[in-house]
Amino acid sequence: MRKIILSLLGVLLIIGAYFASQAIVASNQRTRPKPKKVVKTVFVDTVKNGIVPINISANGNLVSQRRLELFSEVQGVLQKGSKLFKPGQTYSRGETLLSLNSSEYYATVQSQKSALYNQITAIMPDLRLDYPSAFVKWDTYLNNFDVNKTTPELPEITSEKERYFISGRNILTTYYNVKNLEQRLGKFRITAPFSGILTEALVTEGTLVRSGQKLGEFIDTSVYELEVAISKTYADLLKVGNEVQLNTIDGNKQYKGKVTRVNGNIDQASQTINAYIEVSDKELREGVYLEAVLQAKEETNAISIPRGLLQPENQLFAVRDSILDVIKVNPVYFSEKEVVVKGVPEGTAIVSKPVPGAYAGMLVKVYKGKENTQTQDN
Repeated sequence: MRKIILSLLGVLLIIGAYFASQAIVASNQRTRPKPKKVVKTVFVDTVKNGIVPINISANGNLVSQRRLELFSEVQGVLQKGSKLFKPGQTYSRGETLLSLNSSEYYATVQSQKSALYNQITAIMPDLRLDYPSAFVKWDTYLNNFDVNKTTPELPEITSEKERYFISGRNILTTYYNVKNLEQRLGKFRITAPFSGILTEALVTEGTLVRSGQKLGEFIDTSVYELEVAISKTYADLLKVGNEVQLNTIDGNKQYKGKVTRVNGNIDQASQTINAYIEVSDKELREGVYLEAVLQAKEETNAISIPRGLLQPENQLFAVRDSILDVIKVNPVYFSEKEVVVKGVPEGTAIVSKPVPGAYAGMLVKVYKGKENTQTQDN
């Protein structure tokens, strides 16, 4: 009996524990609240189609429009000048950039001038007797002849007999030899063809300069040029004289330029065409990196919107009766941040800021703040 009673108590205890556990589980169950329907707020713009200028962005480095690479055509030792021949040195137009020692060559030129003078002097008695009409002009030429100055041009020969006589005395040959030597003597001194600055100096005072050796570079700092590569699509739209806005990389400064040249050849590898923009400003320096904004053409009945608003398959979100809808558009030009589209009905309320998780048919609420109007300047 004792065993039977203990067995019954054990069974009852197990059954009681089961029902107690079920009661505890049932008491911990919470009723899940029904999710509330969330209506997202969207920002919209009312479309107003108009004229949108198509601006092409390109960039490049400034270079001086006029630059001079200095080379020596003669040989000599570089002499000390009034200014140091160093990078950063400025020169005015006509000022001596550098000069080479030409004393030996100068003596040769003077010797040839003396020889020409002696040859003309030797024919004067014959001219007085045989060609008295020509004697006066040749006598005047001798009186004005100065070996320390540039050789003057020979008197005009007015008759064939006079020409034969002068040529027979080898005067013409000697004269042109002297003029050739004088031209070469002038190459020992290089002058600035325009006002500018020396950007490179490859020789110093006392350096032996050889013929054909590069001496440095000299640039004009008043006018610069920017070379940019433009897609061939706009090759027929770029015109010489078009104004161009130039911006620095940080966007803090802007300059005005104009298209001065457009290359007629299209690069076969990149399919681009080079345009050259002229710009002048005292603050500019060669090598400055600038971005050019060229106005290529204008699109009518179009709007400009951020690229992030354009959906796949060229669609835009619009709001109609508090419900999102999609409309098909025609994008005509893409820039880095904007896209120009056509085909949006006038007065359509389009979404102006991206909506995460948006889909057609989604219930939304239009933000009632300051109303915006989507125009061609957006």
